[in-house]
Amino acid sequence: RRPEQTRLEVRFSPTLAGAMVDALPYLVNYPYGCTEQTLNRFVPTVVTLKTLRSMNIDLAAIRDRQNNLNSGQSGEPSERAAEWKIWHRNPVFDQAEVDRMVKTGIRDLTAMQCADGGWGWFSGVGERSYPHTTAVVMHGLQTAVAADMAIPADVMDRGIQWLKTWEESQIALLDEWVRVRDLPAGQRPRDLRYREFADNLDALVHMVLVDADAGNPKMTDYLYRDRTRLTLYGVGLLGLTLDKLADAERRDMCLRNIDQFVVFDGENQSAYIDLPNNGGIWWYWYGDVIEANACYLKLMSRVRPNDPKTAGVVKYLLNNRRHGTRWNSTRDTALCIEAMAEYLAKTGEDKPDMTVEIVMDGNVIKTVEVTPETIFSFDNVAVIGSDALESGTHQLEVRRRGNGPVYVSAWMTNFTLEDQIAAAGLEVRVNRKYYRLDQRNDATGTVRGSRGQVVGQEVEKYDRTELPNLAELKSGELVEIELEIDSKNDYEYVVFEDIKAAGFEPVELRSGYTPGGLNAYVEFRDARVVFFMRTLARGKHSVRYRMRAETPGQFSALPAKAWAMYAPELKGNSDEIRLNITDPPGNEE
Repeated sequence: RRPEQTRLEVRFSPTLAGAMVDALPYLVNYPYGCTEQTLNRFVPTVVTLKTLRSMNIDLAAIRDRQNNLNSGQSGEPSERAAEWKIWHRNPVFDQAEVDRMVKTGIRDLTAMQCADGGWGWFSGVGERSYPHTTAVVMHGLQTAVAADMAIPADVMDRGIQWLKTWEESQIALLDEWVRVRDLPAGQRPRDLRYREFADNLDALVHMVLVDADAGNPKMTDYLYRDRTRLTLYGVGLLGLTLDKLADAERRDMCLRNIDQFVVFDGENQSAYIDLPNNGGIWWYWYGDVIEANACYLKLMSRVRPNDPKTAGVVKYLLNNRRHGTRWNSTRDTALCIEAMAEYLAKTGEDKPDMTVEIVMDGNVIKTVEVTPETIFSFDNVAVIGSDALESGTHQLEVRRRGNGPVYVSAWMTNFTLEDQIAAAGLEVRVNRKYYRLDQRNDATGTVRGSRGQVVGQEVEKYDRTELPNLAELKSGELVEIELEIDSKNDYEYVVFEDIKAAGFEPVELRSGYTPGGLNAYVEFRDARVVFFMRTLARGKHSVRYRMRAETPGQFSALPAKAWAMYAPELKGNSDEIRLNITDPPGNEE
């Protein structure tokens, strides 16, 4: 390496409050106004405002903050702040604006309430009440009341009564099945109306009613009986309900039901619910991955706030924000803010009072006092230069005196001079493999003939042989390059750039979208092949392309690189590989 170009940067933050603040502009400025969006235009702001006030934080200090609380972002804090400018349109800094939003939101929701006490998607002629929409609104209003917002009593009472009536009707259908399920099918009334199982919607409605001390115990029993038929989000809702009822035994069973699907990544210090089949029917509310993990975070914050998995879910949710500020929709963004507010209160983040020291090899590099007055303005970056980073082993310590957690991230950058560059990466990894392709002469397939008959014909198929480092190829041989991608989170606008070894030429020459699930856009250039992916889901993927060995000699293919187009701190690279190309027999000069 070049020692003078080695640099270690450490960032630390004592709270998640900044992430909550950053998500508010998206909710406030959302351009449409269905019932749910009207609700979430002001309730999360009030929840965040209460959290900040409980920390005795000066709101003006947040508006003028200089430090970067999201430790997953690189660049100078002032530069990132200049890019975002989010506080110029963030209502949490202006009490008069918050009051106006609350007044307008309550007025609009009251006007949108149907005559029977429920809510539909929008208000207007022909609108009718739906249990899911009504439950979402009532839960939001309950959250607002808990954040010291005044809601008209009749609005709350009518909404709860509508949900009670709906739940009673569902209990009657479940009771009817219990009454007739053992009867022969021929003895059941033809006009019989029944339900065999309680479902996710029942879990949502019942949670809202229990929070209002209006839940029917029979529905609690039915939901617990049928918990294995609920999605994991539904089980999480049931767990929150049982916690409210102080039913620890059945609540803990729900937690165990969820825990068997939780993946804890010790290397990345994150945890998430790995939903079977991506949560089922993903476009329904009960199949949403972010909402399921936010619900799990709420339950864990109440039961096991200091469990490493609880902090791991927080990191997973933070890593999966779109554009670094919000999640996929107004609904899941509001739920994440609600869950993080609860986590923050349960873990003591709402009252930070600490001294943080960054220590390298026993030498104190930086000392900072963090209090509610300085939480958004202290210098949270420690840079360790090349003079302290001699070759060899070093020990980096983060010491805290006082109360509250500390979130820490560190980046080491250096200019490598090593002869063989090794793979690196954490959030995104790329493993490049070279394969020799040997054509099979016996490969056949079937096609449709001119008269519709089945016709056999030869097809082009190959056997693949993986090539190790320093493997030998003959000029003219066909190779396939596969980039195996391992992503620990869901990302957007990711680039995979494979540097071409000089002795090879690509077979495909036309750029365009690749077939298959990734739907990557590929560009074939003289020195590299580049894959652009608008979205990259968590998990393992691969892309391939082919080249032909051409020029004899030994050639090095520098590592394939992975990086995010709009978040350059996200990066990784493969191993370097060297290959020998020889002339086939008879071509020697």
